[in-house]
Amino acid sequence: MKIERRSLVFVLGGFLLLLVGFVLGRISKGNGHGVQPTPTPFLSLPSSTEGPTLSPSAEIFKVTRVIDGDTIEISAIGGPASGGETGERVRYLGIDTPETVDPRKPVQCFGIEASKKNKELVEGKTVRLEKDITDKDKYSRLLRYVYVDPSAGSGQVLFVNLELVRQGFATSYTYPPDVKYQEEILEAEREAREQNRGLWGACSLVSPTISSQETKRNGCDIKGNISASGEKIYHLPGCGSYAKTQIDESRGERWFCSEEEAQSAGWRKALNCNF
Repeated sequence: MKIERRSLVFVLGGFLLLLVGFVLGRISKGNGHGVQPTPTPFLSLPSSTEGPTLSPSAEIFKVTRVIDGDTIEISAIGGPASGGETGERVRYLGIDTPETVDPRKPVQCFGIEASKKNKELVEGKTVRLEKDITDKDKYSRLLRYVYVDPSAGSGQVLFVNLELVRQGFATSYTYPPDVKYQEEILEAEREAREQNRGLWGACSLVSPTISSQETKRNGCDIKGNISASGEKIYHLPGCGSYAKTQIDESRGERWFCSEEEAQSAGWRKALNCNF
């Protein structure tokens, strides 16, 4: 009985081997060659970005020098400005950092820290630039959103403008028509302010650099500023750019006692006054 069972196992095993050989032969005959393993496709790293995904064909630059917390110099990679020559200056859109290099003003609170952080993020690295509406400011600086190219580090695109605000090294400074990322920047500022990050924990909201010409009229503390483009904008105490806004009455700038007074005079509320 045991012999019959052993014979049956051998017969079934042999049949299975023949069946497998037949199937493999048919596959080999059908594709003209032996069975090959399926090639594994290249896997691209997930695009974990702090800002929008940029086109890989976008022009890239190298940061040759950091001027301060929100201004850099660039050179075109492979272009006439490469080889150590400095190219154009770029002013970050949508944000503002404390002054460190303006000869008309003393170094402001957290200005040195903001400049060092900007150097840490971008100096010597490859960056991509994104334009909003305005090309250049009155100082002929390019106005751009700046991204550290993935090839420069971890494989992630870092939205530098937003990151400086998020960490408390910059405040929102968004004015029309360049408002593409206004909501994201304002949200990052709110988060930094609530967490007392950076300048929000180290600096007073009242500017220590207000000039003697900036005398509040009868205790009125709303600042009526005129932008470089001639737009009239008023800033309330507690707004992100309030402490940095200086009033030059010789230019027609002025103080207001109420929002109604400012609006009646033709001023609009600053976009970073989100309360």
